[in-house]
Amino acid sequence: MEQYKQEFVEFMVDSSVLKFGEFTLKSGRKSPFFMNAGAYVTGAQLKKLGEYYAKAIHDNYGDDFDVLFGPAYKGIPLSVATVIAYSELYGKEIRYCSNRKEVKDHGDVGILLGSKLKDGDKVVIIEDVTTSGKSIEETFPIITGQAKIEIKGLMVSLNRLERGLDTEKSALEEIQNKYGFPARAIVTMDDVIEHFYNKPYKGQVLINDDIKKAIDEYYAIYRCK
Repeated sequence: MEQYKQEFVEFMVDSSVLKFGEFTLKSGRKSPFFMNAGAYVTGAQLKKLGEYYAKAIHDNYGDDFDVLFGPAYKGIPLSVATVIAYSELYGKEIRYCSNRKEVKDHGDVGILLGSKLKDGDKVVIIEDVTTSGKSIEETFPIITGQAKIEIKGLMVSLNRLERGLDTEKSALEEIQNKYGFPARAIVTMDDVIEHFYNKPYKGQVLINDDIKKAIDEYYAIYRCK
């Protein structure tokens, strides 16, 4: 696993974004791990987060894109932080774009924040984590309706590696199959487990045998095929 991915796994824990225990998800599933990207709240955290996203996007999609699109609401700070980091790390100016939940009819009118989309733009979409693909379902017709664009791919922070509610495939696989563009994550839960299982981190073992057993039992039911 690349160094920045190892650092990112630790960064999620240090920021109280990734936790282990017993959690009830919106889907009703009882999960032994939980991720809440809303816990990134400080300037230092957002700066680092943008850098990790920028490195992952660069690794997966290169420099051949013009716009980073972050669906409202969590995608707005993600896209802003990442285009700043992309400029600093790779010296390329990428425009940020996000959607509004409601169309604005005065001043900076329209459905979009940030850059407008133009014919020929190549776009990467950025999100925190995708469990159902609902936000893509909502935003795909919005951005493709603005101009003749090419979507290069989607980048999320963590792939939970679990199947959707009505399919054996992961949400990222479903997005790839439905929309025809690649969907990637900075890290997967396999990366997280490999990094922390029975290894002390800052004085504690985050994934001990009991947590690993709970994860294995969870994945026996919910892991994607």
